[in-house]
Amino acid sequence: AGVNMQDIRTALYSAYGEKQVSTIYTPVNTYQVILEVAAKDKQFESDLSSIFLRGRATDKLVPLSSIATFKRFIGPTSVNHQGQIPAVTISFNLAPDVPLGVATKKLEQYTKELQLPPSIIASYGGDAAVFKEGQAGQAILLISALLVIYVLLGVLYESYIHPLTILAGLPSAAIGALVFLQLFGMELTMIATIGILLLIGIVKKNAILMIDFALQAKRSSNLSAQEAIKQACLVRFRPILMTSLAALMGALPIALGIGAGAELRQPLGVAVVGGLIFSQIITLYITPIIYIYLDRFAGDGPLDIPPEMLPN
Repeated sequence: AGVNMQDIRTALYSAYGEKQVSTIYTPVNTYQVILEVAAKDKQFESDLSSIFLRGRATDKLVPLSSIATFKRFIGPTSVNHQGQIPAVTISFNLAPDVPLGVATKKLEQYTKELQLPPSIIASYGGDAAVFKEGQAGQAILLISALLVIYVLLGVLYESYIHPLTILAGLPSAAIGALVFLQLFGMELTMIATIGILLLIGIVKKNAILMIDFALQAKRSSNLSAQEAIKQACLVRFRPILMTSLAALMGALPIALGIGAGAELRQPLGVAVVGGLIFSQIITLYITPIIYIYLDRFAGDGPLDIPPEMLPN
């Protein structure tokens, strides 16, 4: 008959698609001219037999029933699309005390077990989509924060090495935060990530107090790296302990979940408290060791310019 699929789609759209073919303008109103079959002719599947297509080979009208079969079945009243692709939305609610991260992991596991064909794409929407996007941006936030801190410390000490000495203690804070979150059954949410970002600024303060004093003692008193860092640990231990305790006590009410809406803020407090406790113990031991090891690559550090050499 010479009828292709495009001819069939065009005929069905003209009959049932409410196709606008023209517009009638009057002094008062505007009327749209819609092309479609009469309502009485689109109630049953047998009405499709009254649709004729023009055959390309014979240029004669061919009934649709001669090239297609019609079946009645139950289908959706509407078909949603996302990016011009048919989409089905499956909604779910979280059970009590079940974090959103656990639910998304379960959904991903079930999706893999279904072994869906490549033509079916699964994606998240709503709060789950925001959660996944937040997780994807967490690594970028952490890396950006570390780069900014490294550049600032490099400018401060005029060295490429000693900023690494200070940053070397930061993983201990992240480990402590993750361990405490796991112990209390909390997920690494965006709020908890903010707590880890706060830890970067709090924990590096311990190393800065020690390294800054050691560099000053090494240059002014002509001490070796071992003697300078030992003196720094003895002199700076009390300020380090007091500032860390002050920060820990400030975050403790948040970690205990006191006040309205505490469930949202509690992961931040737990991450800060856990990171401070763990890093306070670890950095006092690893920072001097890393400083002594890396100091051999640091050179003499910033130069002390005599006053007579300064420009007038």
